[in-house]
Amino acid sequence: MVDKFKVAVAVLLLIAGIAGFYLLSESAMVVRVASVLAGIVAGALLGWTTAPGKEFFLFAQEAVVETKKVVWPTRKESLQTAGAVFAFVLTMAIFLWITDKGLEYAMYDLLLGWKK
Repeated sequence: MVDKFKVAVAVLLLIAGIAGFYLLSESAMVVRVASVLAGIVAGALLGWTTAPGKEFFLFAQEAVVETKKVVWPTRKESLQTAGAVFAFVLTMAIFLWITDKGLEYAMYDLLLGWKK
């Protein structure tokens, strides 16, 4: 129950920071942005003390570890893949254009007898 209360207060702090941006419309932009940042930081710190917040933090750490394990393609591999995709798209565009013109010829010139 305490965690639910903390999460609710954290959300309210975030909303208060955003509301402060609009309520301080006469103030300098630095003060308004500081209001939003203060709401985000306060809400995040309070949310981090809850059980779901700690689980999320562990999940984020594990995600960073898994990201470091990824083998990213080299520049050459990326260019080769992009070239293959471009060639396929070009081939399909030509094929579809030929098919469209062939069907147009068959329908209008041969079947219906309409000449352009």
